[in-house]
Amino acid sequence: MSESHQTPKTRARPHGIPGNERICTFSDGVFAIAITLLVLELQVPDQAPAGGLIELLPGYLPKLTGHVITFAILGIYWVAHHNMFTYVRWHDRVLLWLNILFLLFVAAMPFLTALIARYGDDQTAVVAYAGALMMAGLSLELMWWYATTDHRLVAPGLDPKLISLWHRRILLAPAAYLLAIGLSFISITATKGLFLCIAVAYIAPNPWDRYHHQQFPE
Repeated sequence: MSESHQTPKTRARPHGIPGNERICTFSDGVFAIAITLLVLELQVPDQAPAGGLIELLPGYLPKLTGHVITFAILGIYWVAHHNMFTYVRWHDRVLLWLNILFLLFVAAMPFLTALIARYGDDQTAVVAYAGALMMAGLSLELMWWYATTDHRLVAPGLDPKLISLWHRRILLAPAAYLLAIGLSFISITATKGLFLCIAVAYIAPNPWDRYHHQQFPE
């Protein structure tokens, strides 16, 4: 009789190994390198034209815009990853590899940004860029789903409403990038504008941020 009472309690406890410091440190390093490589793609011209550097601006502006947008998007994903691991308190082998899958797409962004900067009117470059961002979002969602299913790697008392809100907020980005892929068949320019809108939407303050901070009272 006592064993039957103990079984539900045992199952309710999160599984895995406590302490995610090395996961976060490694992930931060990948983000830092990816963002640094973005800057290294911006090369100083060998010589200034007769009219001065201002004449190079029209050619450099698309590349600078693309790098700023990617920088912001990587920042958004870093914030999401950081916030997620305030709730994910344990880890196991599966979570480690899901995190590595997520970082695979993060690490690819400098190359894809250079590709879209050089071949910005090519649909393949735009689709590859949007596809990588979509897969990054889906892998982040997969991590959250795995960690929170049956409260596997999160606190047993974590609010189900919070878990559901996280699912919706994470999945919004992959859905938007899927829309961008479809839009690329109609207008490449509009697709690039959508990339900017997605970044602005995630950076702008919203009620979800307040709800997130309320989970950690002073």
